[in-house]
Amino acid sequence: MIYLDNGATSWPKPLQVRRAFCTALEKYGANPGRSGHALSRKTAEAVYRVRKKAADFFGGRPEQVMFPLNCTQALNFALKGSLRPGDHVITSCLEHNAVMRPLEALKARGVAYSCADLDVKQPGTIIASMGRLLRRNTRMVVVTAGSNVCGIRLPLREIGVFCKKHRLLFCVDAAQGAGVIPIHAQELGIDFLCVAPHKGLYAPMGTGLLLARAPLRPIIEGGTGLNSMELVQPADFPERLESGTINTPGVIALGSGIDFVREMGLGKIYAHEMKMIQSLYDYLCQCPNVVMYTPRPDESFCLPLMCFNIGSLHSEETAEYLDQEGFALRAGLHCAPAAHRKLETLEQGTVRVCPSVFTKEEEMFALAEKIENFAKKHPITH
Repeated sequence: MIYLDNGATSWPKPLQVRRAFCTALEKYGANPGRSGHALSRKTAEAVYRVRKKAADFFGGRPEQVMFPLNCTQALNFALKGSLRPGDHVITSCLEHNAVMRPLEALKARGVAYSCADLDVKQPGTIIASMGRLLRRNTRMVVVTAGSNVCGIRLPLREIGVFCKKHRLLFCVDAAQGAGVIPIHAQELGIDFLCVAPHKGLYAPMGTGLLLARAPLRPIIEGGTGLNSMELVQPADFPERLESGTINTPGVIALGSGIDFVREMGLGKIYAHEMKMIQSLYDYLCQCPNVVMYTPRPDESFCLPLMCFNIGSLHSEETAEYLDQEGFALRAGLHCAPAAHRKLETLEQGTVRVCPSVFTKEEEMFALAEKIENFAKKHPITH
């Protein structure tokens, strides 16, 4: 099986990540911060070391790093923990449902939102669109670092400047960008950075990360191991947002995932993955009946991720054929109907290709040949 579904979760995991997970089960078996015995303290210290690594990696302080179960939870914490009735939010036309569904749910609580448009050939056009959507009650901008459907990156630095100018909170869904492109919250003016470590940081699933540089209300209350006599949630972070037991083995393995990415180097990882995706894009552009939806992936505005279709086939038919031929790709709407509406692919969906640092050039070439042969049998019909 040639695995090219790293936009959903990265696989395989690096050996050091797998070893760290097993070591956590063997040596850090106590509940961190819940007991006074030596093993609990030892486990809490191991978790803190990962908080510090994550804070250094993403530009924050250790106490600003929380470990929810996934990026979706992190986004819910950021949105529902900071927005109030009467607020207005600006988001983009490329968002995942991890952003859109919480915003839609918040409408019932009196929070309005607007979607800024952009040109996929010039993502910087989103700044002017945001300016037109600005209201007196606008409180936050929440955007993806890069589309999980087509790989278009949003101009985070420019959006951060826009937010600072208009005194807006800035929340970033970095599910696809973290571990692939540099994201430094302090430098970019990001208040809430929401990460899916099981993707670009090669951590196990069930391990999320939220870097909160602005105050948040808890949306889940419960035991934290701190101030147990009080019936109100602690005010101190990270305990304020970490009710219940965290995924300690996953968090410790995440620390090794950060180490792996640092050792490899973000630049090297990005260059390798972009080479894979650009070579596939160039090949498929020469194939009859293969439909592409974005310009050639470019280092200035793209993640190493792309989508395509064959003729008028539904994307799931194409992915099913490729699965039978030994290639793991994801088809459909990718939980991001807003992006597919922008690409005009709501009915057909798309097939997504997302390599990793482990992807080999010969694997991409083999995929390209299979797509080309399949496409010859399925012309575009109208």
